[in-house]
Amino acid sequence: MPDFVKVAKTSELEPGQARLVEVKGKPIALFNVDGSFFALDNACTHDEGPLVEGEITGHEVICPLHGAKFDIRTGEVLGPPAYEPVTRYALRVTGTDIEVEV
Repeated sequence: MPDFVKVAKTSELEPGQARLVEVKGKPIALFNVDGSFFALDNACTHDEGPLVEGEITGHEVICPLHGAKFDIRTGEVLGPPAYEPVTRYALRVTGTDIEVEV
């Protein structure tokens, strides 16, 4: 059964930044887009590039290896060479705690 796990404080992640967190052995990319927080699997579905190291433009993250684009809010593919979405994790903010469901 999935649980929400505290991964960070809201003050630790500025807008436009990403941070790698590990939850129950899973590497998850945590993003702050204009004060809203999102969590995606860190591995690009094309060649497992680290999305946390990708360029963030608005609601898009660009994989640093081959340029695949994903919507940070949904995990959907926005541009090749990836064709499969990345997993998006449920996230909630409780007070100043960011919690991810895994």
